[in-house]
Amino acid sequence: MSAVTSVPAAPNAVALAHFAARLAVETDVSDVAADLAAKVSVIVVVDSRSRESWDQGHVAGAVHLPTAEIAAKAPGLVPKEATVVTYCWGPGCNGATRAALEFAKLGYRVKEMIGGFEYWAREGFPVETASGVTRRPVDALTAPVSGAACAC
Repeated sequence: MSAVTSVPAAPNAVALAHFAARLAVETDVSDVAADLAAKVSVIVVVDSRSRESWDQGHVAGAVHLPTAEIAAKAPGLVPKEATVVTYCWGPGCNGATRAALEFAKLGYRVKEMIGGFEYWAREGFPVETASGVTRRPVDALTAPVSGAACAC
């Protein structure tokens, strides 16, 4: 007996709805990096972590807005017509989900950046600190070390 098929795959219509819904509320670090590099103006990337975490390193070009401050500060910092992309530490943290929920409550279009800051840094994208912008070496378990896109 197959462990994979012991619960049958969903009917096509269910699978279509499920995966389309996930893509409507999630994005990945590679797509965010591409949009930031292209200076796409319709997205605002929001780091929902603490000040200490932000200072340790954050996505270059992101806005720092901890989750607890979103309701009070987002209207003055984030244009209502933007698509907000939230992130927190990484896949083991649901801070970006909580932040995305806060933005959704305010009526923003919002997506969560899956992988969070961990995968941003592990894939070698620009990390900003008080000392400037740096890049870590690409982790071969997360992206092609050649710098080529994974083309997924």
